[in-house]
Amino acid sequence: MTSSNSPSDGFTPDQLDARIRIVEPTETIELDLTGLVFKSSDDANAFYDRLEARIADTGEDRWFFITNVSDYRVWQEAWFAYTRRGKETHAAHSMATVHVDTSEVTARRIARDAGTEAEDKTLFSDWESARAAIRARKSTRRERIVHTPNYRKATFTRRLTFRPSEGRFDIDLSGIDFAHSRDVNDIFNWMEEAIRATGRKWWFLINYTGMRIQSGAWVAYDQRKAQMERQYALGVVRYAPDAETETDIRLRMESRGTRPNIRNTRDAAIERLGELKAAHQD
Repeated sequence: MTSSNSPSDGFTPDQLDARIRIVEPTETIELDLTGLVFKSSDDANAFYDRLEARIADTGEDRWFFITNVSDYRVWQEAWFAYTRRGKETHAAHSMATVHVDTSEVTARRIARDAGTEAEDKTLFSDWESARAAIRARKSTRRERIVHTPNYRKATFTRRLTFRPSEGRFDIDLSGIDFAHSRDVNDIFNWMEEAIRATGRKWWFLINYTGMRIQSGAWVAYDQRKAQMERQYALGVVRYAPDAETETDIRLRMESRGTRPNIRNTRDAAIERLGELKAAHQD
């Protein structure tokens, strides 16, 4: 891909798949960003959405990553989304990450810094050297990671309120801190269990006051949220997230053509939900 492309060129799933190589025998994902230009946050989100989908398809959470960054560029307009989404993906899935840059400048830098304090042991000038470095790493995939649950079902389900006369499902996530995937899966399992018992879909009103999602939990949270909303929600309005959480939500939704429907207060959120209902009836 060259810099002459328009911002959306090369960001279809098929074209992105050609840059994502999953090598199961070495538990490695090889990302070839050679010549790729991220011109907007849409580009960054499209790339990481596809990468997360490919990882989900494998059924495995933990991978080594080798990323070829030769002649790739991230424009200022894309930098925030690119770095933030990258941090979340690697926190959730990476056992170790190394980079390849085949430029002559990088080759000279590697040779110059070898054996000194400036040596970057995660940077290589060719694929084979990077692969050899990964083969020397110890896999942690088979070492079962047991997260300590932070929430109990009996306590959490008190936060769920169904209002049949209004067709509304109130979800109180205020103060919840999703520290890891165990927290995410526990809470979403309990919510989905409660919804299934009603035998119907609902309009969701979600309180995000003081709610936090740690980097290592974001991928699992995003996947479970999307799954639950597709299956059970007629519409969703969120209110009172902190600035950081709101930013993450908007980043992940903008490339999907979905409105986040975030409001500052509960009253404003209920008003917006009424607008969604009216539009649905039309």
